[in-house]
Order: sequence, then C-alpha cells, then structure tokens
Amino acid sequence: MQILDAEKERAIWPLFRLGFRVFFLGGALISVIAMLLWVLSLSGVNFLGAVNNPIWWHAHEMIFGFTLAIIAGFVLTAIQNWTGIPGVRGWPLGIAALFWLLPRLLLPLLGETHWLVAVLDILWLPLVTYFLARPILQIKQWRNLFFVPVLLIFTVLNALSYYAAYNDDWLLSERVFVGSVLLITALIAVMGGRVIPFFTARATGTEKPQPIMLLEIIALGGIWLLALTWLLTPHTTTSYQLLALVSIITAIAHLIRMLRWNNIPSLKVSLLWILHIGYLFIPLGLVAFALSLSQQLLTISAASHFLTVGALGCIVLGMIARVSLGHSGRSLEPKKLMVAAFALVIIAAALRSLGPIFLPPFLTEMYQLSAVLWIIAYLAFVIIYCPVLTQPRIDGRPG
Repeated sequence: MQILDAEKERAIWPLFRLGFRVFFLGGALISVIAMLLWVLSLSGVNFLGAVNNPIWWHAHEMIFGFTLAIIAGFVLTAIQNWTGIPGVRGWPLGIAALFWLLPRLLLPLLGETHWLVAVLDILWLPLVTYFLARPILQIKQWRNLFFVPVLLIFTVLNALSYYAAYNDDWLLSERVFVGSVLLITALIAVMGGRVIPFFTARATGTEKPQPIMLLEIIALGGIWLLALTWLLTPHTTTSYQLLALVSIITAIAHLIRMLRWNNIPSLKVSLLWILHIGYLFIPLGLVAFALSLSQQLLTISAASHFLTVGALGCIVLGMIARVSLGHSGRSLEPKKLMVAAFALVIIAAALRSLGPIFLPPFLTEMYQLSAVLWIIAYLAFVIIYCPVLTQPRIDGRPG
C-alpha cells in the first residue's frame, strides 16, 4: 500500500478514494434499479419512458451499465497492487463515474437512439482504460496490459449496440450482447483462475494447485475463441456446429479446472463457496450454449443467462463483498444477511437458467421470481456496504 499524503487523502470524499468504492456501490445499485424496472416491464408496467426496446435496454444496462462498472472498479483498484503506483482517486475518478452514471439516468428519458446518450456512454470506458494503462506502461508491466485492449473492445461493442438500436437491427444487437457476455466470461475465467485457488488455499489451509498448462490453454483459449468467432464470423449452420463443439470441449476443460481447486473445503467458508458455485455456471453455461447452437432445449438468450445471472451474478457478488471488506481494512467475515444474499443469487441463477428447460409453462413466473431474488440479493449488498464504501478505512490507511 502506497503511503500518500494524509492531508490530501482526507480532503477526498471516501467514495472517490479508490475505484472499487464508487463503481461497486454504483454498479450494484444500478443493477437493483434496472432489474426492478425490468421485472415491472415483464408485468406490464412500463417506467422506461423513451426506451423503444425494453429487451435491448435490459441487456445493455446489465452488461454495459452494471457489469462493466464492476470490472472498472476491480481493475482500477487492483492496478495499484499490481504496479505499486497509487490508483486514480479524487476528481478524475469522479469524472469517470459521472460519465458512467449520466447515460444510465438519460436512457429512460431520451431513449436508446439519442446521440447524447450514446456519446456519453461511449466515452467513459476509454477514460477508465487511460487510468488503467498509464501505470502499466509506466513500469512496463506487460502481463496486465491485456486489460487495455479488452476494455477498448468493449467500447467498440458498446458503440455497436447503439448503432444496432438506431437501425433497429436486433440480429446485430444479439451478436453484440452475446459476444460481450462471452468476453466477460473469459475475463471471469482469467481472474477466477488467479484468485479463487489462492483464496481457497489461504482460507482452508490447503495446498494451492499448480495450473496445468495444456488445461489452461484449452479452458481460457476456448472461451476467447468462442467470443471472437461469434463476433467476427458469419453465423451459419456450419459455424454454429463448430462453435457447439468448441463449447463442449471448453466446458469440460473448465469443469476439470475448477474440480482441482479444493471445492469441498471451500464449502465451510461463505466467501469461497459463492465463488466456486458461481464458477460452476461457466461449464454449465458453455454446455447450454452448445445446445442452443444445436437448437436443442433452449434459446441462445436462455443459454446466455447461465453465464450472466449464474457465473457473473454469483462471482461478482462474492468478489465485491470480499474486496470491499479487505480494502476497507475489515476482516473477511461477511454479515449473515450477506451470506443469505449469496444463497438468493444462486437460487435466482438456477431459476433463470434451468427454468426454461424444466418449467417452460411457467416461464414468465420464473423470470419474475429470479429478478426479484436478484434485487433482494444486490440490495442487501447496497444496504450493508454503503457505510463501508462511503466512509474511510477503519485502520486509517489510504484507499
């Protein structure tokens, strides 16, 4: 931890002292509001104002509003640990957060085809990328430089999503959204492979398994290949068959990968089992994706929710709960309400992903109940962690 000028640090509102604070709290809150508006929309009550396509809005906001905010908070916080250089804070961080927040507020007021919404939304990720790239380039830490092109790819995909909305091109929207989900899953797999075995070994007193290089190449390379192929190649019957085969192989690799991470001992620690169960949704989601490409059992949209509500929803909730405790100087012991929230988001994931397969007559009810459970789980995070994220570290250190 870098020693910063104490007076300068105290002059900064705690919410803007490090990226995890504003983006974790803001991202979680936006997900609650967006999911509430979505479940009302499913019930026939529309509060989305100028939004022409509620499905587009739901997918866009959960990917580029919620998920990318969490990713931004994570990398802007981790970068000072990776490089030893203090992370962005104060008014520059506030500007990045403002550019993220304004489109979230303006979308229902102006709609998804308004130029101002698109311009503001496209600007915030490059700003985050700049704050991330500067310390990496300063000390030439090339290992973590891959986050820079990935964030720029998300910027392009965000712009394409607005282009698709403007032209009412749902096929392009679906390609962008599903491709973004696959890219997000790839990031989860990369970071999960770094931290989940480490956290598990440290908390359970077990030995951290060493990665098997061939397995890592198949597991991680498979998802990157899926994402890029989905985004860049024509969607034909042949390409779908090849993607389905790659999905199955990649799913097997991820299942073997996670089974090496001392899963059983992790069941005793709430901050671990939420991560392990969340990671399990990656191989399940890849199998579901293969089935959807083969036009078996479920749609591509339904398959993608294994990866969004399942892998993303569970791992994000577990990680932001853990990181927020650790970086605020607190012990890694979540409150009982937070542990209950972990259970609720797992149930939400199961309902949203498995419901279309096993309970198709109750599809709408499954969607609504899953959304309600998500709202409760992430609202619990907002309520519990708002004082944590808006107040100084309890140990008096910067950050």
